Amino acid sequence: MATSFAGVTGFSLMMGMGSALETLCGQSFGAKQNHMLGIHLQRAMLVLMTVCVPVAVVWAYTGQILLAFGQDPEISSEAGLFARWLIPSLFAYGLLQCYVRFLQTQNIVLPLMLTSAVTALIHVLVCWVLVFKSGLGIRGAALANSISYWINVLLLVVYVRISPSCKETWAGFSRETFHQVLSFVKLAIPSASMICIEFWSFELIILLSGLLPNPTLETSALSIILNTGALMFMIPFGLGAAISTRVSNELGAGRPMAARRAVQVVVVLAIIVEFIGGLTIMLARNVWGYAYSNDEQLVQYIANILPILAVSHFLDGIQCVLSGTARGCGWQKLGAFVNLGAYYGVGIPCAVLLSFVFRIGGKGLLMGIVCGVSVQAVLLLIITLCTDWEKEARKARDRVDSHSIPIYLVT
Repeated sequence: MATSFAGVTGFSLMMGMGSALETLCGQSFGAKQNHMLGIHLQRAMLVLMTVCVPVAVVWAYTGQILLAFGQDPEISSEAGLFARWLIPSLFAYGLLQCYVRFLQTQNIVLPLMLTSAVTALIHVLVCWVLVFKSGLGIRGAALANSISYWINVLLLVVYVRISPSCKETWAGFSRETFHQVLSFVKLAIPSASMICIEFWSFELIILLSGLLPNPTLETSALSIILNTGALMFMIPFGLGAAISTRVSNELGAGRPMAARRAVQVVVVLAIIVEFIGGLTIMLARNVWGYAYSNDEQLVQYIANILPILAVSHFLDGIQCVLSGTARGCGWQKLGAFVNLGAYYGVGIPCAVLLSFVFRIGGKGLLMGIVCGVSVQAVLLLIITLCTDWEKEARKARDRVDSHSIPIYLVT
């Protein structure tokens, strides 16, 4: 519950605002305005760290907020404790999103993979020490997350400072960071809205599960289901990040047809990959629950819900690459409206109807989300098919020119 609340109020917000760099840095890199990438990075860090402060205050009162929304008092108390110890990770996560986008848009992905792998290995040891050996329990789990995020950030900071690959894109701190901050915010807000609207709908499902007749079973099952979905989501998320970079680079370079071909290729690839992923979920449905619990009732309940997740995963993969295309083109505002209509006009109402009116329970909540994902994927596909790529290339050039500054100001 605490993880869901943190995701809704903080992590998704940082991810969304940081995704504005996919448009700005990606198109600037494609247009050979390399010196602007460092400026965009610094502006993003400035804005995201500022936003982290009020979010941290909200996290400090997580327990009271959950209790006010009618959640179980014991769960609310423990969630509040976990969230308070998770606060340091918020600032690290915000910086991490900035550095990941900065490197990703330059097609520098191997260092990202290696630093993530090193962090993951260290995280296992840190978790073991802080959770089992220190006696901190769930506080240790939250602190372990914070330590690991900061390790990942520091590794990327060192890489950017010393790597020859970033020599042209990072020229040190500049006064120009404080110029055109509002321009970044104007893109960051719809970027955050686009991602948060979708992310919040999934987390809202967990909150709604706490209102069902058997909240412990329903909340546990849906938390595991959505955690599994998040794990499987990493593959289409990677494809979405790749197409966002490719599209923004090609449009910035004035090659609209290359951007179009890249979108066509990645959609086909996503369909193939997500079919395999959905099939894997179906084959493992009877044993997957044991990875989280030995409770037979919970394991069987998860097995019954996983087929719905398989359908959701297939559709989510398609919309993920189309959302990446939207970020690469700078359609964040349009994407936000699409997500708002798909999830809150269709998905959540269907989930409430199926779960509380037709009494299908947790299955109904997940089925409602599938309806929302379906509408989102169809709308994004229609928008992509109707795109004038020549026009998008001209808009990308205008955006780069409006944000560019003379090189001598940076140096």
